[in-house]
Amino acid sequence: MKTLLKVFLLPVIAVSVLAGCETKQVATPAAEATAKDMLVSSMKAKNQATMDRLNQDELQAACSNAANVAGDAEAIEALRKAAEASVVYPADGNFLGDWKNGNVIAANGKGLQWNDNPSEPNGGNCYACHQLDPNEVAYGTLGPSLTNYGMRGQSEVMLKYTWAKIYNPHVYNVCSHMPRFGAQKILTEQQLKDIMALLLDPNSPVNQ
Repeated sequence: MKTLLKVFLLPVIAVSVLAGCETKQVATPAAEATAKDMLVSSMKAKNQATMDRLNQDELQAACSNAANVAGDAEAIEALRKAAEASVVYPADGNFLGDWKNGNVIAANGKGLQWNDNPSEPNGGNCYACHQLDPNEVAYGTLGPSLTNYGMRGQSEVMLKYTWAKIYNPHVYNVCSHMPRFGAQKILTEQQLKDIMALLLDPNSPVNQ
């Protein structure tokens, strides 16, 4: 019986010890340099896809780690404030455009790739990460479902929150994986308004 107990308990003990000895993985400067060299050597500039895409800004550099945490509280707050300062609200005070156009933008994944026409408008590719229209059968789940988003209403607070979230999501989550559609000029102001209408207009399919 003692032998059997040892056979069954030793793996359990070993797993427990290993779990208690978990260490944080930190890339060395040499490893980071090697990774950068591999990216540079494997990527070639073509049309819109230029080599400057390999240059990280301060926020990207801070969030490029396994923990997905941009340093200590002070560093995180500094990045958040910078993101907040980048948000430009509509000059005319009108946040909502045409939800029908917004629906087209949300389903369009084209733009900024080497084989896209730069004279054509970019898409938002929103369905790649979110469910919007409850009748849509193909959508991603990386982001939360936005079905019935309009039930939140159209108060000034909600309009500004939603606009900022689309314009630069790092205002609310410093290491967000969502694109900075406004801050990076991926979408125009009118496109942002149309996406806003898709989310908040009661007649939008998102809110049916």
